[in-house]
Amino acid sequence: MADYSAEICCSACGKDVFVIREPKYENFTHLGDFFRCAGCGHLYESEAEVPFKREDKAEVFTDTDRSDDTVVFDEGEADRLCRHCIHYVVNPFMQWCGHHAKEVEATDTCPRFKQRPPEKVGDSDDEESGPSIF
Repeated sequence: MADYSAEICCSACGKDVFVIREPKYENFTHLGDFFRCAGCGHLYESEAEVPFKREDKAEVFTDTDRSDDTVVFDEGEADRLCRHCIHYVVNPFMQWCGHHAKEVEATDTCPRFKQRPPEKVGDSDDEESGPSIF
């Protein structure tokens, strides 16, 4: 279906109902679709015959209503977040600070921050890169 909803105003029963799309086959070849009214079962042979309800969407806001770009962090401020720290540990159940031995969030900060070294090319958890504990 095109940009229309699945709702129709059926030309047979006059109700606002959903349309049911059914595939049309000849042997094992898909030829197209039938469209059937979910209320009365009236059959539409093609999509062009189906009286879809079109939703007219009003333009409430324009680009002039948008605010200026918001800057959340000052330059370099996000680099000192816990998620970039060498002591930051993630597992499926929590995020953990290995230095303070407590649960943390990725966006937390602390004065004992130590930058994690960048990953080297080829360092990954692929099976080819070496033995795994799992």
